[in-house]
Amino acid sequence: MDALTIHRLHFAFTVTFHYIFPQLTMGLALLLLVLKTMGLRTGNPRYHDAARFWAKIFAINFAMGVVTGIPMEFQFGTNWSRFSKAAGGVIGQTLAMEGVFSFFLESSFLGVFLFGEKRLSPRAHWFSCLLVFLGSWLSGFFIIATDAWMQHPSGYTLGPQGEILLASFWGLILNPWTLWQYLHNMTGAVVTAAFVVTAVGALYLLTGKHLEYGRIFLRVGVVSGVIATSFMVFPSGDGQGKNILTYQPATLAAMEGLFHTEQGAPLAILGQPDVERQRLDNPLVVPSALSFLTYQRWKAEVRGLEAFPRDQWPDNIPLLYFSYHIMVGLGTIFVGVMLLAAWALWRGWLFRSRPLLWLLMLLVPFPYIANTAGWITAETGRQPWLIYGLLRTQEGTSQHVSAGNALFTLIGFMGMYTILAVLFLFLVYREIEHGPEAPAAV
Repeated sequence: MDALTIHRLHFAFTVTFHYIFPQLTMGLALLLLVLKTMGLRTGNPRYHDAARFWAKIFAINFAMGVVTGIPMEFQFGTNWSRFSKAAGGVIGQTLAMEGVFSFFLESSFLGVFLFGEKRLSPRAHWFSCLLVFLGSWLSGFFIIATDAWMQHPSGYTLGPQGEILLASFWGLILNPWTLWQYLHNMTGAVVTAAFVVTAVGALYLLTGKHLEYGRIFLRVGVVSGVIATSFMVFPSGDGQGKNILTYQPATLAAMEGLFHTEQGAPLAILGQPDVERQRLDNPLVVPSALSFLTYQRWKAEVRGLEAFPRDQWPDNIPLLYFSYHIMVGLGTIFVGVMLLAAWALWRGWLFRSRPLLWLLMLLVPFPYIANTAGWITAETGRQPWLIYGLLRTQEGTSQHVSAGNALFTLIGFMGMYTILAVLFLFLVYREIEHGPEAPAAV
């Protein structure tokens, strides 16, 4: 493999592994606030115990996210130095604000929340939880704003040497791509948190341990899961789809496996894209559905890949197509499962239904898969551009870092992250095994 391919694999591996952790912390930050609010309003100490339990899981994820996130910033210099030189004057703004403002807000008040409960009034402790939530979601905003600028650059000007300069800070922050991408991403984080909380609650009921807390986890997880999974479909998923249609129409065609422009374009449920023959093999389609979803008209014309120059096509159409369909397929399953669980909760038999509890517990890895597939869709859809329409991917790498050097560090990262994964699983297992209840007095 050439150096460019290794550099791309290197960053893909580190960012994919890293995002295992922030997606849970951002989602849990909201559910922690919900638990603390319910504890404050009801006076039920079990809600505070539940919040304390999930704060420990949050802290483990937060620490792992920091450890795995810092090397990514160094990779901008080691692997992608020409990109950093070209765009650093723009993306440096949002990345610096993420570190200086949101990261320190989140980390400082996480310490207050973890260790200050006995020293603070209930309302002050709730306020520390609110600030953890704000810091976490503000951090997500600045990272999304950075990526959104790479997807749809705005608020910039070109310098005399072709360098990219920031012309408008508000043009950067209020990028039209940012809002829907941010809402879609953060809702995905809540979906992950909802399924994790629900899975632990189901585990406790299935094993007969910590039953009251298991019921609390199921109620909070299922209610938040119904809201979040539904919001993922509409309006956030629909809004993000409109973004792609407006600013990256060739990407939309590749995601849908639409090679030829059609009126009344079908929506592909299954199929395998054959790029050489420009067709979808073994298709299972819904007639005219893509036209309706895209333009709200059954016979609207949707441009296929043939309508765009070949050098503007995404450079890995099969990966983009399958990632998108995995994300959408899993998202549809999540909506159905959460609606079923909510109906069972409302009817009063969720806590007794062992098959449904098993289903909720075993589904816990799949929101991680769906979120990863969503990010693969976003980033492969932007290719072959690092900055859409401005800087191609091969123009952004470090020229003096060879394929051998990049592969050596990639193998090293894989080894270190394997150790971190084992440590993470051990620490989370220990907290779940201990449970939210304080040890009984002897």
